[in-house]
Amino acid sequence: MGRPGWAERPTWSGKADVRNPNRKNRSAFEGRWGRDALVAAAARRAGGLLPVHDARPALLRLTPAHVAAVKRILVIDDEAKLRRQFAELLNLEGFAVSEARNGREGVELARRERPDLVMCDITMPEMNGHRVLEALRAEPATSHVPFIFLTGWGEREDVRTGMNLGADDYLVKPVEPADLIAAVQARLRRAQAANPARPAKGEAAPAQLEPLGLTPREAEILFWVAQGKTNPEIATILGIGLTTVKKHLEAVFVKLGVENRTSAAALALEQLG
Repeated sequence: MGRPGWAERPTWSGKADVRNPNRKNRSAFEGRWGRDALVAAAARRAGGLLPVHDARPALLRLTPAHVAAVKRILVIDDEAKLRRQFAELLNLEGFAVSEARNGREGVELARRERPDLVMCDITMPEMNGHRVLEALRAEPATSHVPFIFLTGWGEREDVRTGMNLGADDYLVKPVEPADLIAAVQARLRRAQAANPARPAKGEAAPAQLEPLGLTPREAEILFWVAQGKTNPEIATILGIGLTTVKKHLEAVFVKLGVENRTSAAALALEQLG
């Protein structure tokens, strides 16, 4: 029996990091990201309802060459197989993809190619993801580039550090293909909406929300709400309990005179400029 298609992909059976999966998890991962699954996705993107074995011609209609304004994605990961799978999926979605095998190579590519978005693993040789982010944020030419961390289970401290360094989002591996594409598209849309006047490094900060009558902690939580983060994500980023986030958020709503996080986020974005 061949590998399952996109609609038939198996569920991930555990939470092991893909760097060292057991045999069962590796099989599930390969099924989820198998070539047939990617080709089937391409066929659907082309508007067809082709079965997997008839879908390969759809690839010819989805090459980046026919896209008027191709978005460039830089994928930085020392796991070669995983990096190629990410790149292939993004290519099939119409993106132009560059790959880097480690953090140092990724920084050099980013400086040279000026990607529209960077996806970067955290734990890598030579230069880890945190140092990559710091290097790119320190340079005017790349300080505004949306940055998504790729992280394994059990790396909550690394995620927290990365988000506080200025990362835009994070994805926990193993990643569902649909979740990866959704995250990339969301960050590109936000970057486009902020263009041409995206805040420079250091301009947007939680302290800017304190004049709304908020405590420093409330300002931090509202800041991440305005960035589109969920309560569990905010708890991870700030290193506090989920209940604590909810309590602070309730206080924020009262102080701002709003009833929901959408209204609170709107006020925060207005304050942040």
